[in-house]
Amino acid sequence: MTFTTDPAQSRLNKAFHHRIPTGDGVTSIATVFKSLLVDDQLTVLWFAYTEMGRSIAPAATGAARLQLANGLLNQIKQMSHDKQLQVIRDLAAQKNTEFSRSYGTLSANTKLAFWYELSELMVKGYVVPMPAGYQISRDGAQILEAIKQLDFGEQIALLRKIVIDMGVDPLE
Repeated sequence: MTFTTDPAQSRLNKAFHHRIPTGDGVTSIATVFKSLLVDDQLTVLWFAYTEMGRSIAPAATGAARLQLANGLLNQIKQMSHDKQLQVIRDLAAQKNTEFSRSYGTLSANTKLAFWYELSELMVKGYVVPMPAGYQISRDGAQILEAIKQLDFGEQIALLRKIVIDMGVDPLE
């Protein structure tokens, strides 16, 4: 995978050069996150959910209607690893597919729970796993570190902001 660090790096440095008020920090991180390549976005999400997942899970699943997401998760589990990876990339890239439109109908909290459950399925081997020894990009690592510096409420707000924009809203 090839990537360049200059555009995202410079925005990240500007965003975190000085203490930023909470709301702006979340927005800045989300903006830089969206500038990452799709695979880097997915990697950051995977690391965020696996490293912080234990605290994210109750917040996500407590308010979410997981039964709505379970249908999509079950569809993913039935696919080959190549197809799973394509569907996940399509969600992050906001490609207009049937799956992305179905995801687009989910509520913000259900989307948050969807990605948590997806990361759990990856860990269990039901969904294409992160390649062994995979190294996150420099930009991705900086975004992940920035996420870790946020308090819990800000982390949830950021992840919600990120996942809400994924997929395609079929009503737009």
